[in-house]
Amino acid sequence: MPPADEKKLRSVALVAHVDHGKTTLVDALLRATGTFSEHQAVVDRVMDSNDQERERGITILAKAASVTWNGVRINLVDTPGHSDFGGEVERALTMVDGVILLVDAAEGPLPQTRYVLSKALAADLPAVVVLNKVDRADARPEEVLDEIYQLFLDLDADESKIDFPVISAIARDGKAVSGIGMPGESDDLTALFEAIVSTVPAPKGDPAAPVQAIVTNLDASDYLGRLAIGRVMEGTLRRNEQIALLEEDEGQAPLKRKLSQLMTFSGITRLEADFIEAGDLFIVAGFPEVEIGDTLADPAHPNPLPRLTVDEPVLRMTFGVNTSPLAGKEGSFLTSRHLRERLDREILGNVSIRVEPTSSPDIIEVAGRGELQLAVLIETMRREGYELQVSRPEVIVRDIDGKRHEPLERAVIDVPDEHVGTVTQALAPRKGKVTDLRPGDTGRTVVTIEAPARGLIGFRSQLLTATRGTALMHQHHAGWTPWVGDLPTRKGGAMISDRDGVTTGYALDNLQQRGELFVGPGEKVYEGMVVGENSRADEMHVNAVREKQKTNIRTHSTDEAIKLVPPRDVTLETAIEFIADDELVEVTPTSLRLRKRILKESDRRRANKN
Repeated sequence: MPPADEKKLRSVALVAHVDHGKTTLVDALLRATGTFSEHQAVVDRVMDSNDQERERGITILAKAASVTWNGVRINLVDTPGHSDFGGEVERALTMVDGVILLVDAAEGPLPQTRYVLSKALAADLPAVVVLNKVDRADARPEEVLDEIYQLFLDLDADESKIDFPVISAIARDGKAVSGIGMPGESDDLTALFEAIVSTVPAPKGDPAAPVQAIVTNLDASDYLGRLAIGRVMEGTLRRNEQIALLEEDEGQAPLKRKLSQLMTFSGITRLEADFIEAGDLFIVAGFPEVEIGDTLADPAHPNPLPRLTVDEPVLRMTFGVNTSPLAGKEGSFLTSRHLRERLDREILGNVSIRVEPTSSPDIIEVAGRGELQLAVLIETMRREGYELQVSRPEVIVRDIDGKRHEPLERAVIDVPDEHVGTVTQALAPRKGKVTDLRPGDTGRTVVTIEAPARGLIGFRSQLLTATRGTALMHQHHAGWTPWVGDLPTRKGGAMISDRDGVTTGYALDNLQQRGELFVGPGEKVYEGMVVGENSRADEMHVNAVREKQKTNIRTHSTDEAIKLVPPRDVTLETAIEFIADDELVEVTPTSLRLRKRILKESDRRRANKN
């Protein structure tokens, strides 16, 4: 058996802020090692296989691939950059021995860079720093490198971690060069591969020891059922040998089964393997009971590994059965049983989401790390054919030293200089404060803010509207703060349809003078559905289906052409942000509708009296 340092294996995670090029770099590494054959058609960002990842341009799920360079097999784990999916980052770091820290050569380290680097340093992982996009016109690699050194010092990294190799890269073109510089025509990714092999240690585990393997992810196969994905820490997993599954409940006897299916990563595919040694990644079938954090161990020496822990959820909302008059017309999965089964499936593979029952069998409470994470879950469900209705997110409070505390969020906003005042004005009523202001050379300023998580619900869409879509905002959990009291809600009241029917241009023409509409002509509405936002603070019951009276009299004024303003585009995120506590968003595969919890006006009056 070769000594550990001679093992031809490295496992490395790519960590970075959103949109700094992690997934693009994985594409380049896969291409550079001949993972794709010459004639193979490959989409960009091949690791972002999920539809929403491709549409939103973000990575949501951590994924693994494997490449071979000069006889060394390198496992690559691509991680999300959004802190809402931090649970994925934490799991990915248990599968690797080092990280590639990717930083945009113009933007420099941003909040998520700090977040993922702090997790890597806490796990005692060495880093290879890659300055990506050095070909940008506004690139400033020397300054950015100084900021990275400062970030390592701020996070109390020891000297061995600060002595990291630096690579300048253009990930899109698959070119890299050692140190600070501009890759030339003849350069490829050799400099990066050399840095990975020399910086990231080989796995320390002993292949001859009793086997211990940690499950960090789950997948499902139509043929094999549930698949456990993870890393062998000690020993060797062998096909057709007996293995013990150690679950969370202590004192429970281990499940013992023969390992019938064993696979490993090869490129972006999975290959069957007869054995997998310590340090390598595995995929195992045959344990339908397996959950994230479980240990696969030697039946003769069933020693569990420490379980994975992730940050607690900070927001919760309710998912309920769709009870609107239009329910069941657009979706395939409609009942509480369908909802419960789907959410139970979600928590098996998503450690940062919690699901709790409520007093009603038709309503389930779901807690997560942020608005984006919950919106992605709802969007995934609607695409799978589910109909449901969801409430406004509310924060999870915590009792600290006898006082009520709520989650605090830190956000970094990159805006054009002329909009800095807009940010501070919008922040003041939300009980937020500016903690740092950094003007740049490119006419943009980076503003760091802190605010209660409640205050930032809906802040992103307000910011985009106020800055004409030019602001970039990223936020992450920054601890807990004493309860700040009441916060302002939306300015206008709801325009509520007072009857069922199909909207007419004539009715909407009258209503658009009173506020902003969410519906256009020819759309089905029902009593209690929110069809627009009143320009005043009070609610207004409206008839959106009224037709024009036909008379014999023809006058110029009554026959004027109707000119309708296009209705407000309601997305899932803006709908969740807009609704009040007594309202819900009806979500179906083809529609998003806003509605009152209690649809009939007389019933609402009675409930308010009580």
